[in-house]
Amino acid sequence: MQDNFTWTPPVGPLGRLTDAAHARAERIASRVAELRDQARDTPRPTSFAAALVHGTTVAVIAELKRQSPSKGVLNSGIRASDRARRYVAGGARALSVLTEPSEFGGDNQDLIDVRAHVRVPLLKKDFHVHEGQVWEARALGASAILFIARALAPGQLARLVDAAFEAGLEPLVEIRDERELQQALATPARVIGVNARDLETLVLEPDVTARVLPAIPADRVRVAESGMTSPDDVARAAALGADAVLVGSSLSLAADPEELLRTLSCVERHIHGR
Repeated sequence: MQDNFTWTPPVGPLGRLTDAAHARAERIASRVAELRDQARDTPRPTSFAAALVHGTTVAVIAELKRQSPSKGVLNSGIRASDRARRYVAGGARALSVLTEPSEFGGDNQDLIDVRAHVRVPLLKKDFHVHEGQVWEARALGASAILFIARALAPGQLARLVDAAFEAGLEPLVEIRDERELQQALATPARVIGVNARDLETLVLEPDVTARVLPAIPADRVRVAESGMTSPDDVARAAALGADAVLVGSSLSLAADPEELLRTLSCVERHIHGR
């Protein structure tokens, strides 16, 4: 059956954030060659995908997040390096560092600071839309980079995934439906995340995870994103086949993030037949 799907640019918060990302990308577009040189001088990063499937428990990707469009200010006083050390001490298998400045309160300097203090793989989480941002992520010390399928035209997603591999980064492709899953599977990206939150409306829709996550083939690394606040949430994701969960807001709000991470990190992964 012919697919007459026509991609349209995102709207709502995702549209705003993507527009802001394009503006930031324009400011570094002329520096791609310089960023390539910097990236090649940066030590090879630890494998993000390998960290997520190491061991028998569901891996927790702990996110450093000060605020968000859906929840407002969470913890404006977070010091990235200190928080990162606490997350690793609590059992985080990898860290997600939000570098988006306009609505998440992040900064590229956070990634630099975190890389200097921990050795676990780092995901640069931002609204990446340009090849220059890929080389910038590698130069900053990231192991992995986020691409949101809804924010990118299908051909653009494929080109950016290829650029990530050329740069020595592992892409995490974020999806929300079956069409986006097929777009992700048409690329060599090994890690695929399903976000329960619709970034155009900010509505949390757990049914999306329940429907789409099990459809990701077993040879890819499956990540459940958004709404992870308790071991029960992680267990539900594990039952759907999740290899990892990404946890942000609940850790930012936690008085004792290490203890919360210990409870979230002890859920067994369903690895039979994988």
